[in-house]
Amino acid sequence: MNKKLSEPNEDYLERICELLDKKSYARVTDIAEELKVKPASVTAMLQKLEVDGYLVREIYRGFSLTKKGVAAGKKIQKRHQVLYRFLNFLKIDPEVIADDVDGLEHHLSDETVKKLETFLEKEVNAY
Repeated sequence: MNKKLSEPNEDYLERICELLDKKSYARVTDIAEELKVKPASVTAMLQKLEVDGYLVREIYRGFSLTKKGVAAGKKIQKRHQVLYRFLNFLKIDPEVIADDVDGLEHHLSDETVKKLETFLEKEVNAY
């Protein structure tokens, strides 16, 4: 049984996926900078995520995500994108959207994300 990831775990996995997509690597300093936390906090979280099976350390290369880590990270990214698109559809100010998405994305069920995605597909195609 997979336990639900905590909000910080989700934030770390989302940022790691973004960095890996952009640069093909994610260093502790990169993650710390992105999340505005201390490198020691990043190291502690990476150790936890490793124990939980989301990433593995690679000597001289830092770390990489496991299949489980990639799946979780991509799911979080998708939730973020769908929520962003929905709030943008409602013509909410982009700065407000950024704050709202970061707060709301952790609380949406898979069912809600799917319904929002379906709604957006229908509405965007209607215009």
